[in-house]
Amino acid sequence: MAGWLRVVLPRLRLRRLFPTRWSAAVFLAYMILFINQGILVTASRKADNTYPYNTVTVVMITEILKLMVATLLYVKDNSFQELLRVIVRDKKVLVLYVVPASLYCLYNNLQFVNLAVYDPTTYYLLLQFRVVTTGIVFQILFKKTLSRLQWLSLVLLTIGCVVKQIKHDTHMRDVVSFGGQSLSLHLNANLLHILLQVFCSCFAGVYTEFLLKGEKSSHVPLMMQNVFMYLDSIICNMCVLAYTGDLLSAFTTESINSILQPTVLLVTLNQTAIGIITSLFLKSLNSILKTFASALELMFTAVLCWYIFGIPVDIFTFIAIVIVCLATFLYSLNPVVNPAPTRQTRDSDMEQDGKQNGPGV
Repeated sequence: MAGWLRVVLPRLRLRRLFPTRWSAAVFLAYMILFINQGILVTASRKADNTYPYNTVTVVMITEILKLMVATLLYVKDNSFQELLRVIVRDKKVLVLYVVPASLYCLYNNLQFVNLAVYDPTTYYLLLQFRVVTTGIVFQILFKKTLSRLQWLSLVLLTIGCVVKQIKHDTHMRDVVSFGGQSLSLHLNANLLHILLQVFCSCFAGVYTEFLLKGEKSSHVPLMMQNVFMYLDSIICNMCVLAYTGDLLSAFTTESINSILQPTVLLVTLNQTAIGIITSLFLKSLNSILKTFASALELMFTAVLCWYIFGIPVDIFTFIAIVIVCLATFLYSLNPVVNPAPTRQTRDSDMEQDGKQNGPGV
């Protein structure tokens, strides 16, 4: 067994995938939290597959909790006055975070819509359509060309999603509760919601990584960038509540009581932890590896949903999971490495630019 590990582990290049033990722990925590989220949201539904609570209010409360956690983590090593000073000083970065915050707001709300229609395994499989889109956006923003092997693994992931969708049950539930309202959905609308969530996921993830590692904002501490993100997210969710007409009723006693249920509280707390761990993931790893973490969740989600909810794993689901696992293995042979720039790296780049451009440029 030990001899086999010595042969296999170097091939997987785990040191390139996970430069430190901390990054490996972040990867594992990210997977566990997302597996929990799909199962918890499904468990919080009623028998008719609607939600007994306002889902937008849950997302709103989650963003408030994330803001509180990020603020406490920052103030632990700095003063509250310093936090306010950084907000004023880096208000441009706060504005930049409006883009990913609005996309994550839409993504988090669509999560409830789609999990009311799809079982968790199918939901996570269909979300893997984002990997190719993520690869394209990643190349554009970071100017990194993916190798043929990396593209092959991305394409295989997409094929796995298509295989699953071929046999997906077209007789799905028709009514979904969203923001306290009932929406009539059909198959095309369901797929449109998935594709919209895919776009939000890939673009928001890569854009957030760009902000965390880019020259314009990488000087801002991680937890302060989280504060910026969650401040913007709260504003975005208030806009959603206003749009659905639930801004005044979202925080009534009845609405709050519907949220103060064990399963719903677990959904809120788990989503809060996801927000913090995602920022750590993008800071220490990258968006491409994030999509593969999501892909690995499929195996565990399928088994757990079969055990908890009795959702069968048909042959198409099994084949799709095998293809996704193969794609993950191929990617591990040549992973994308996109570390955050250090001060030394930035100074070296500036010195190099000075040599190329001459003084005073």
